[in-house]
Amino acid sequence: MKPPVAPSAGNIAAADIGPPAVSICLNVLRKRADFLRAAKALRRSTKSIHVQARNRETDEDRTGIYVGYTCSKKVGNAVARNRAKRRLRAVARRVLPEIGKWGWDYVLIGRANVTASYPFDEMCTDLKSALAKLHQDQP
Repeated sequence: MKPPVAPSAGNIAAADIGPPAVSICLNVLRKRADFLRAAKALRRSTKSIHVQARNRETDEDRTGIYVGYTCSKKVGNAVARNRAKRRLRAVARRVLPEIGKWGWDYVLIGRANVTASYPFDEMCTDLKSALAKLHQDQP
């Protein structure tokens, strides 16, 4: 059995090339203090996602877009929470490089009984509309 052959550069159509597999501009929030600061800032809810956002400005040395993910036990058991977080990460990778603002922290929170099963394209649309409203409402 032979492994598949990669197509040559001349055979790849523009439609075959999708978004990059890894986004280089998204960084992950890891410290509790970062999540707490985002919780005190702007927030917006949609049917599938709750979004918290904070403009870091010059208070920290970090650059780029930072994103954190969280799902409480209300979302379901461990399997449902992990599925919801995987979907939140996928939505963030698709939407934040386009619409997210450099120098902002975003926290995406899964919603009970919704995030794990909501249609993916509608989740992307929900996140885009939430970000548009958050950036419009900023002081």
